[in-house]
Amino acid sequence: MPKWATPDRQAHLVKLFLDSKGFCVFGHKPCPYPQHHYELYIDSLIADWIREDKAQAQAEWQAEQKRLHSLAERRYPIKGRFNAIGKDIFFASQPQYYLEGISISGLTFKPFAKIRIASSYMRLHIDLADSLKDASKNAKRKALRYGRLTDTAQARINRAVRHYLDH
Repeated sequence: MPKWATPDRQAHLVKLFLDSKGFCVFGHKPCPYPQHHYELYIDSLIADWIREDKAQAQAEWQAEQKRLHSLAERRYPIKGRFNAIGKDIFFASQPQYYLEGISISGLTFKPFAKIRIASSYMRLHIDLADSLKDASKNAKRKALRYGRLTDTAQARINRAVRHYLDH
């Protein structure tokens, strides 16, 4: 059974057939219009019903999407890009700093990390000599090559960034 064939529509088609006796649906005895004949008329009627069903399904889908994704917030313009909740979530998930690189100092021959403070142009150069002392030769190479820091190096960077931001 097709989707368009609801009981009301089927009853309407039967009523049209009984009233027209399979000929002109508008009652013309010699009907000069082919589109008024029962077969062609019901084809166009069914096509209209199918279009209506698709439009209704699309409208229902859009209403459901709107209902699912709305946060019951006010619709008139809110100043700025985020609302209060979105802003809190966004800023809570941002890191305090970005690791730009790890290298060996040409003056002291000790490893250091170059850090950029988030939302700032400030760069910090943090000495990592003591934090990589206990690491194996391979771990030191991976730290320099891929930026994979040991826990002690990460803690040293966090402490230096916190100290900079507090003062």
